[in-house]
Amino acid sequence: MTLYKEYDRLLVAVDCIIFGFHGDKLKLLLIKRDFEPEKGKWSLMGGFAKREESLDDAANRILTSLTGLKDVFLEQLYCFNSVDRDPVERTISVTYYSLINIEDHDEELIKQNDASWFDLGDTPNLIFDHNEMVERAHQRLKYKAEHYPVGFELLPPKFTMPELQSLYEAIFETEMDKRNFIKRIGSLDILVKLDEKKRTSGKKGAFLYQFDPEKYQQQLKTGNKFQVKP
Repeated sequence: MTLYKEYDRLLVAVDCIIFGFHGDKLKLLLIKRDFEPEKGKWSLMGGFAKREESLDDAANRILTSLTGLKDVFLEQLYCFNSVDRDPVERTISVTYYSLINIEDHDEELIKQNDASWFDLGDTPNLIFDHNEMVERAHQRLKYKAEHYPVGFELLPPKFTMPELQSLYEAIFETEMDKRNFIKRIGSLDILVKLDEKKRTSGKKGAFLYQFDPEKYQQQLKTGNKFQVKP
């Protein structure tokens, strides 16, 4: 006996908005679509959820298949459900956004999937409603980065204070006063200053820091909240 047979069947897709950071630019990972409709156009990485997997599992599978990475920041974002959003079949898309350290991803997988990194402010027009997905993900990232230390997911384990400031400026799309930024970050007491410097040619170099999750948890217990105002 088939239950619910009188109801319509809908497809459920999972689309991943994958952010990275390089130099002083927030990056977005896109693939060139290799099937119709919209073949040859740029798209987010996505796929249909399988019957035997949860949406979280599907998102992790899609992310790993493109980047080779596991156990990275991945959060459900929003459900896109316009009736005509996919011209082939009624499809609901549940989106996730991910923050990765670009240095860690598998470059060979990127090539195999015909994918490329784009500066977030210079992305091509995307298929269907993917532009809206990216915009919504960026707004969520701004909120999360202001109130939680998620930005560190985009950096290597060791980073300089100028690199950290450049990251937050890229996320919030605004310049920040260097003195005020350093003062604010220092007041959070969640970083460890290392006895190492990152040196560039002709310069003295800048001290390296690490984010300390334990210090962050201790700050939460004392009532001190993470907040970086743009």
